[in-house]
Amino acid sequence: MGTLYVVSTPIGNLEDVTARVLRILGEVDAVLAEDTRHTRRLMSHFGLSTPLISLHAHNEEARAQEALSRLSDEGTLALVSDAGTPLVSDPGERLVRRVLDAGHKVVPLPGPSAVLAALVGSGFSTVPFLFAGFAPRKGKERHDWLDRLARAQETVVLFESPERLGALLEALCGACGGGREAAVGREITKVHEEFKRGTLEGLARYYQTEGKPRGEVTVVVAPAEASSVGETVDEDSVRLVARGLLSDGISPSQVAKDLALRLDIPRNRAYQIVLDVQAAREASNGEPTNGGSV
Repeated sequence: MGTLYVVSTPIGNLEDVTARVLRILGEVDAVLAEDTRHTRRLMSHFGLSTPLISLHAHNEEARAQEALSRLSDEGTLALVSDAGTPLVSDPGERLVRRVLDAGHKVVPLPGPSAVLAALVGSGFSTVPFLFAGFAPRKGKERHDWLDRLARAQETVVLFESPERLGALLEALCGACGGGREAAVGREITKVHEEFKRGTLEGLARYYQTEGKPRGEVTVVVAPAEASSVGETVDEDSVRLVARGLLSDGISPSQVAKDLALRLDIPRNRAYQIVLDVQAAREASNGEPTNGGSV
């Protein structure tokens, strides 16, 4: 029986590596790495020369077969991502499943995690929490994802690229309401680590105008208030008003804001209704819908 170690590596500060991680990385037969160039720098820094094998989203199935062959002779392998804990929005799930199904051992080596670091640094409740990964780019998938976050009564942690952070925060404003509390962690554990806390509206404004972000970004959104989930809304009345405002050329996000204020309904509910109304209008006009990208 072979052993696959799932190894957490630093997300920025190399001092966060554990003694156990360094020992295992030095003892295994080979290290499966998301980007061998990135991992080679880490290994070289600590004087480790274990062979590296690339394993990424496009070759995971083939590498899984190779890994099983190595493990069949009681071999040992380590799996690492570019940073943090593998499998969390990184490749490796299929490999781990195949290794377990073949009867080999899988041993996790805990360590740095951007998810947990951002969560405990946010100031929000840590139990329960929901990790939502990266935001879908567009369409119904993005709309449904935003809807789930808007209704979540857990603290939500998610990833986004710095280039799309402003657009994501604006979309979260429309879905959750601009007054929802949130925190943005940037370059966590690194020299230029930054936490910005405030409302979604304030953070969206900051990152769209003043603070163009760089580096790794993790967003934490406070739970929805229980009173804002599941409230009864006269949707026919809301749809009627929404159609009129959209016909006047007002943007969907502004319509949702106006409906929430004028009709005293949760803004995330208003946003969902506006999206539905807009999709119906575009369909009747023969125009393509743009889902949740408004």
